[in-house]
Amino acid sequence: MPNIAVVDMAGKSVGEIALSDAVFGIAPNAVVMHMAVVNYLANQRQGTQSTLTRTEVSGGGKKPWRQKGTGHARQGSTRAPQWRHGGVVHAPKPRDYSYELNKKVRRLALKSALSDKVLTGGLIVLDELRLDGYSTKTVAACLNAIGAGKKTLVVLEDNSAYAVKSIANIAGAKSAQVNTINTYDVINADTLVIVKNAVAKLEEVYA
Repeated sequence: MPNIAVVDMAGKSVGEIALSDAVFGIAPNAVVMHMAVVNYLANQRQGTQSTLTRTEVSGGGKKPWRQKGTGHARQGSTRAPQWRHGGVVHAPKPRDYSYELNKKVRRLALKSALSDKVLTGGLIVLDELRLDGYSTKTVAACLNAIGAGKKTLVVLEDNSAYAVKSIANIAGAKSAQVNTINTYDVINADTLVIVKNAVAKLEEVYA
């Protein structure tokens, strides 16, 4: 059971917390994490690209010249792909790129990503994030004090409007809740900052 220091908003150690082996102490599975990242990125694709095939381009109904006797190659339409203003070969059309992964695979990928952050020293447990209002300055000072990297994911216990909007104003920082955290965001972040109360919820859900 890995132990990790708990720090306050000033970056001072205020104790230790024992993390669950079932969530933060497994052997990271790189193959499953890769599957989860590819799935996440595929699900983000809009799939709205669309171009016209030769049957959809306006014009081209008249044969440009007679079949034989001109010295030109035979042509049936000025909207064939080799012509300027012609249609596109194998034109992309709107489609849905999204697909689902097995629930066990998703859970294993997330636990692998969390365990990898513990192994590489990229996990910081924050005692609490106290905000009396919207204050980007306070959150930025906190992240600097605890030594967060350029890209930081802050996992909150609940959807606190003060914290979410204050974090959103910081370049490279992103927030998530226990029910919205995903493998891609964990891997993509240099530093994973988890509020202490959120650790207990994560272990309750994923252990």
